[in-house]
Amino acid sequence: METVRFEEMGLSEEIQKAVRYMGFEEASPIQAKAIPAMISGIDLIGQAQTGTGKTAAFGIPILEKVDPKLKKLQAIVLCPTRELAIQVADEIRNLSRYMHGIKVLPIYGGQDIVKQIRSLKSGTQIVIGTPGRVMDHMRRKTMKLDFVHTVVLDEADEMLNMGFREDIEFVLSGVPEERQTVLFSATMPKPIMEITKKFQNNAKVIKVTKKELTVPNIEQYYYDVKPKKKEEVLSRLLDIYSPRLSVVFCNTKKQVDLLVNALLGRGYFAAGLHGDMKQEQRDRVMQGFRTGKTEILVATDVAARGIDVDEVEAVFNYDLPQDDEYYVHRIGRTGRAGREGRAFSFVSGKEVYKLKEIQRYCKTKIYAQKVPSLNDVANTKMENILDDVERVIEQEDLDMMINAIEERVNNSEFTAMDMAAAFLKICCGMTEDNKNTEENDWEFGDTGAGEDGMVRLFINIGKKQRVRPGDILGAIAGESGMDGKLIGTIDMYDKYTFVEVPREYAREVLNAMKNVKIKGKTVAVEPANQK
Repeated sequence: METVRFEEMGLSEEIQKAVRYMGFEEASPIQAKAIPAMISGIDLIGQAQTGTGKTAAFGIPILEKVDPKLKKLQAIVLCPTRELAIQVADEIRNLSRYMHGIKVLPIYGGQDIVKQIRSLKSGTQIVIGTPGRVMDHMRRKTMKLDFVHTVVLDEADEMLNMGFREDIEFVLSGVPEERQTVLFSATMPKPIMEITKKFQNNAKVIKVTKKELTVPNIEQYYYDVKPKKKEEVLSRLLDIYSPRLSVVFCNTKKQVDLLVNALLGRGYFAAGLHGDMKQEQRDRVMQGFRTGKTEILVATDVAARGIDVDEVEAVFNYDLPQDDEYYVHRIGRTGRAGREGRAFSFVSGKEVYKLKEIQRYCKTKIYAQKVPSLNDVANTKMENILDDVERVIEQEDLDMMINAIEERVNNSEFTAMDMAAAFLKICCGMTEDNKNTEENDWEFGDTGAGEDGMVRLFINIGKKQRVRPGDILGAIAGESGMDGKLIGTIDMYDKYTFVEVPREYAREVLNAMKNVKIKGKTVAVEPANQK
């Protein structure tokens, strides 16, 4: 389809200025179709994935319709998760940065409801919320709906998957009948169509075609792997491709937990995300992933909705998705913002037929690959190092290093080739010393942490040394580089302290705290012994 520039869409100058500030010039396919339709006031059904720009597709028309002078609630956007609600609110705030008097409020469970009530009373015009918390405010009469003219259901299929159907119907039944109802969904199952029939009037369907749903700059491969070998093959692929950030998809919560523990045991910085986790845990995991402290996010499809991180370089389908459309949604996590990405799928036995169905649906080619051997992993490491060596030779001054090597070669029986080979072996971590001394083999069994996903550490310093919790927190955050917000409970006693840190950071903290001084005293830090 032809590209449409935002300046050609007849938008207000304030919106155009904000769009330019955000670096957008051309509207995405869903924006080009949805914005004019929504501004015209009709009900709308939009089929679009995360990452296609659908937030602006409904956010811009909402801002064009909202009256800044009217300090009443005028638009509601329902989202399946807290993370997505926060992201949508942030983007709409950015779009309204040059509009005066617009107040956008995200509301969700787990946040102090009293603060939300205060914000609602102070003249919020746009609410972005999870269905349960919006319904809660409606029942409390703390959310006045008399002036609501627009309701948007974002990622409606996920809200239904998470059991929010009754909540959604309660909300839609409570807003004025004279309203615009807009629904966005990646898939269009039967329950979605039932909601549209019941709550929308002659809704226009806007569908991004399958060709547009797939992302062309993603290399797609599959490996025939027996279930028991998946963990090893995943490790080899991670070592060969070294993605900065990657997402691994599993079909069950149990598999997420098992795989995270296996990856942590192999020394990777991994964390899990699934529906059984508390909100604080999800926030902590996502914070670690966005900052790069966690390099591998293992997730279920439902939990992964709302993850919007552009730097994901690889997606692994550890388990093939049950739904063809979910494959498209999964691999769309990578290859964003013009970057190249890779998608790897593991299949076993008859699953290859399922993969063929996915290829037909996506109109794409997924190439078979041979499972890499351990030699392939080692050779790749060597090639990457040698590429770096060539770059350094071409771009940097090596006089001092050449003199040092010449001196050593002249005073020993070794050749320059011997030294180069030894350097390469050290860099690849293939020396016997490295194998024996590679990070302390810390054991993290049941350390007695009070919260799932945390590890309790023992520090041999306490109140009698006039140490405060802030000193402990500062030392751990300062030495390990970990965000202090991620550190959990700190229990101080006279001569020792227990502190909880996320399991995925525990090794990093222990290694960073070697030979560290707190209040002038060198401390020892080790996993707490639950016995």
